[in-house]
Amino acid sequence: MKLKTHKSAAKRIKVKKNFLCRKKAYKSHLLKRKNSKRLRRLSEPSVIHFSDLNAFAYMLPYSRS
Repeated sequence: MKLKTHKSAAKRIKVKKNFLCRKKAYKSHLLKRKNSKRLRRLSEPSVIHFSDLNAFAYMLPYSRS
């Protein structure tokens, strides 16, 4: 049987060549009080921690070959 992809995970995670990327939190509101350096850091993608890789591999079965 084919495995189903967890759609919410597929929308939140980008599969790169060597790792999985996600967006950082705390960049949706109250931006006036956060300085430019902090907002720049929040804009760049973050690598998913190695302890969570098995969970995301289960949710995204066809993302890696």
